[in-house]
Amino acid sequence: MLYWLTALSDGGDFFNLFRYITFRAGGAFLTALVFGFQFGPPLINVLRKHQGKGQPIRTDGPEGHFVKAGTPTMGGLLIVGACATSTLLWARLDNPFVLMVLFVTLAFAAIGFADDYAKVSKQNTAGLSGKARLGLGFLIAAIAGVWFAQVHPEELSYQLAFPIFKDMLLNMSLLFVPFAMIVIVGAANAVNLTDGLDGLAIMPVMIAAGTFGIIAYAVGRTDFTEYLDVHYVPDTGEILIFTMGLIGGGLGFLWYNAPPAAVFMGDTGSLALGGALGAIAVATKHELVLVIIGGLFVVEALSVIVQVLYFKRTGKRVFLMAPIHHHYEKKGWSEPQIVIRFWIISLILAMIGLATLKVR
Repeated sequence: MLYWLTALSDGGDFFNLFRYITFRAGGAFLTALVFGFQFGPPLINVLRKHQGKGQPIRTDGPEGHFVKAGTPTMGGLLIVGACATSTLLWARLDNPFVLMVLFVTLAFAAIGFADDYAKVSKQNTAGLSGKARLGLGFLIAAIAGVWFAQVHPEELSYQLAFPIFKDMLLNMSLLFVPFAMIVIVGAANAVNLTDGLDGLAIMPVMIAAGTFGIIAYAVGRTDFTEYLDVHYVPDTGEILIFTMGLIGGGLGFLWYNAPPAAVFMGDTGSLALGGALGAIAVATKHELVLVIIGGLFVVEALSVIVQVLYFKRTGKRVFLMAPIHHHYEKKGWSEPQIVIRFWIISLILAMIGLATLKVR
């Protein structure tokens, strides 16, 4: 919205700053951060008042989690609200990539909100049925996949780009949309599975978002893509503004989610943030790099899949408990140890993923 202030510029005054994505990205970060600090306490008070007993705690979960009973959930509203507000304020609203990433984020937040509401109103951990969640998620992802295929450059539309290998593309044709659906829904549910300890999910999400913000900015500039030998995707640079808003909102949320958490992000936040990462990966043609940058989320999801399949086949467990962060809880690691070590792993994976921009 503020971009249109450039119409008042003569090319050398203050209003000219609004032409620059980096300037507006900084504004989006600060806006979202202030939003988080300003609206965090009143939102938590409202959630605590209306949710009563707060988020239901799994009876089959780690024993140490029972002390968290009564903590309100749906804190993801703070992150999504901060990110959406800053994006609408600072990004170009005629940019198709920004609009679609924002649509995916808000739509998955709505699914998560419905799931959280079902849990707190019925005071059980069931929530929405798995079929309903997946069905709605795939519908949203299908819309995004078709949209991205239409707005990508003709030479990249329906193509899968490979990291490291220069100019290597795979024409997926009609399979591109189902592939995009799997990426977006998979990312959403992987982040959801990771959100099991105070502060565990939000920092890796911010790290991944920051990394993809850099990638989006780079692939949206011809000078950078020529130097790095990566595919040029016009207009993706504006996504940096969205990711900076997400980081600002995430930091505001983390202030209240730090152990012991005053609020949980709930599915409202985890599904929205995971869906956003998946959508950005598809938009920037870096779907495979998401597996590296979001490697922590991949491992968390795989640990659940392996546990379920192996148990059904043998009646035995691979992990003491899944997702894998609970396995380490059972092994005696403290919650802060798990959270901080997983943050470190996320940062390392992000650096590896970012390196794929130059390694060709």
